[in-house]
Amino acid sequence: MIRWIILSCEHAGNELPAQYHSLFSRAKEVLASHRGWDPGAIDFTEYLAHALKVEWFAMYTSRLVIEMNRSLDSPQLFSEFTNKLSDSEQQELISNYYLPYRNTIEEKIKRAPKPALHISIHTFTPVWNGVQREVDIGLLFDPEREPEASFCELFRNKLQESLPGLQIRFNEPYLGTDDGFPTYLRNKFTESDYLGIEIEINQRFINTPEAERIQEKLSLGIRECLL
Repeated sequence: MIRWIILSCEHAGNELPAQYHSLFSRAKEVLASHRGWDPGAIDFTEYLAHALKVEWFAMYTSRLVIEMNRSLDSPQLFSEFTNKLSDSEQQELISNYYLPYRNTIEEKIKRAPKPALHISIHTFTPVWNGVQREVDIGLLFDPEREPEASFCELFRNKLQESLPGLQIRFNEPYLGTDDGFPTYLRNKFTESDYLGIEIEINQRFINTPEAERIQEKLSLGIRECLL
């Protein structure tokens, strides 16, 4: 039985630290797009955190400054705007933003009652490379970790009952084992101690009445899975 839950939102905003504004002087449209952040993700995160009464964390600095959902050795850690920075300047970004955020959550999980459930909230663009995505809600996890697979199987069943007509799929539009924060944390904790689930919501629902219904059903579904 899950004994503790934490929520995180790695792409909550598209804010720029003042000292980096000049790097993005011609990138207003990019910052506002899905490349700069996950529109709507923080709204889902806050709703779920309050509904479930659990602790949550969010990073409001744009992913184009430094990517919180990638490993330190990932070529995507820095964008085309920050990969031109010197090694010392990039290390400053890691020390001031990346490590404090990720280390805080890791430490919380380390000290939490086990098993701990970590839910990371994201949204995704409806069209990618000119192709319409057919998924509405994605549940990302590691199929080789039985507790994660069992939780997501039950969770999807609950969601399909309460959200008929929506396409709710496993490990779409991304694989749960791709480089990401939960993938990193799985290497730190056993499957009996840590469940890392990413919820991906299609951005076509953002700022629509349907978003509120999805928020409600997500929170109810999670709660029912814990009973």
